[in-house]
Amino acid sequence: MRSDAVKKGVVRAGHRALLKALGLTDEEMARPLIGIVNAQNELIPGHLHLDQIAAAVKAGVRMHGGTPLEFPVIGVCDGLAMNHEGMFYSLPSRELIADSVEVMVRAHALDALVFIPNCDKIVPGMLMAAVALDLPCVVVSGGPMLAGRYQGRDVDLISVYEAVGTTLAGKMSETELAALEEVACAGCGSCSGMFTANSMNCLTESLGLGLPGNGTVPAVHAARVRLAKEAGRAVMELWQKDLRPSQIVTERSIKNALTVDMALGCSTNTVLHLTAVAHAAGIGMDLDWVEETSLKTPQLVKLSPASPQHLQDLDEAGGVSAVMVELSRRDLLDLSALTVTGRSLREVIAGAQVRRREVIRSLENPYNATGGIAVLRGSLAPDGAVVKQGAVDQAMLVHQGPARVFESEEAVTQALMEGKVRPGDVLVIRYEGPRGGPGMREMLTPTSVLAGMGLDREVALLTDGRFSGGTRGACIGHVSPEAAQGGPIALVAEGDPIRIDIPARRVDLLVEEAELARRRAAWQPPEPRIKTGYLARYVRSVTSASQGAVLR
Repeated sequence: MRSDAVKKGVVRAGHRALLKALGLTDEEMARPLIGIVNAQNELIPGHLHLDQIAAAVKAGVRMHGGTPLEFPVIGVCDGLAMNHEGMFYSLPSRELIADSVEVMVRAHALDALVFIPNCDKIVPGMLMAAVALDLPCVVVSGGPMLAGRYQGRDVDLISVYEAVGTTLAGKMSETELAALEEVACAGCGSCSGMFTANSMNCLTESLGLGLPGNGTVPAVHAARVRLAKEAGRAVMELWQKDLRPSQIVTERSIKNALTVDMALGCSTNTVLHLTAVAHAAGIGMDLDWVEETSLKTPQLVKLSPASPQHLQDLDEAGGVSAVMVELSRRDLLDLSALTVTGRSLREVIAGAQVRRREVIRSLENPYNATGGIAVLRGSLAPDGAVVKQGAVDQAMLVHQGPARVFESEEAVTQALMEGKVRPGDVLVIRYEGPRGGPGMREMLTPTSVLAGMGLDREVALLTDGRFSGGTRGACIGHVSPEAAQGGPIALVAEGDPIRIDIPARRVDLLVEEAELARRRAAWQPPEPRIKTGYLARYVRSVTSASQGAVLR
């Protein structure tokens, strides 16, 4: 056991004394020490209940011969961090989470791990730690929030954000907005649509690091507690077999996750996070993988923000396993891939079935013939950009319009609030990339206000930053190279014609090369917005969005 380094032999008497100070008995110390990585806090609704999940995991570990030892990690609630200084820190927190787990595990010689995340950057941060540490481990999330109910329909956080725009447009009263605000977020759990957190928790199943149900069993259901106990059991079996992430997270499992990503219509942030997880595992994933997978994978599921359905509907319909069964009918998955159950993906999904066809469509009747995410390239994004095409109105799949240039999220939000955005515009929001932001802020406020005003069918957004998984409309993010690196997006001028052609996978700046060369010669990088602390160090090390915004 790795933990023998802190508990075995005469020279480890001092170490054992410290372990006994924790209340551990000799019998408990003789067992494998299992790290329980718990992201519980009282700031993130998705994490409020994780102590209950951790208690269930620890019960499962003890029942099967291990000694659980719990430690915490930080987490950022993207909703609370949105549209102010806090969002600079969201994506950069991913690397802090991965690094802090590494510190705790290496410093204390733990034998195996159970990761308990739930929300946006915490899930990929823990996945990155899992593959980098390469110890037997299982990931069990806290589960999705139930949808709220308002005037006879299911609602969620995005309903509130979009209602702000509806209220500003005079189509909804502030009294109605306040009533919606009261019920939209029904309780603990990750926000109830196919936003980034739920996207990553679902993909953890297809990646092989989570048990069936990890992505969809609601946070408040007893089945979630039972799943956590099963995670405790599973990690002990993995430890006994010495089955590690390096045997599970391979090129084939990454491609399986991408395939499920496309079928589910997940958040565009999954492109960043899967690339980062692959990088941590030593696998060279790039945007070509994303595009190749999108072109051959039909979108079988549409959840909020693309439809009125939510994660609880997907769970009732059979969950991620049922989606994988449907995909396997066309051999779109490598079912030989190993999972944390110790069995192949084929064995794991055997017996799963689609129980609600209006939620999980068949291969013969998909929502879209291609995947939920598209990679665009062109003169404006030579290294690539991404769009959640499954949530784009048909009228906006091809669009050409004049650029309206904004140097920050705050500037475009103000223009929207003041009614200065016109139908047909292409809003260009730059200097919001990994370096320029810094931290590649999500821009849920402008996108949801735009949707709430009904302009998402007439106005496009383009940014070197990123969008929330709750975004819908022609919102194209991750434009690379970013403006802070002198990418073409830095050269766009007010009124320049921009053409977006999602079916053709193109986004182009229709300006003569000679004029762009003149602008390029005159361009100077702006002063960094934040010059001290963690983000100043982050800017010096972070790579492009097309490379997952990982640190060098």
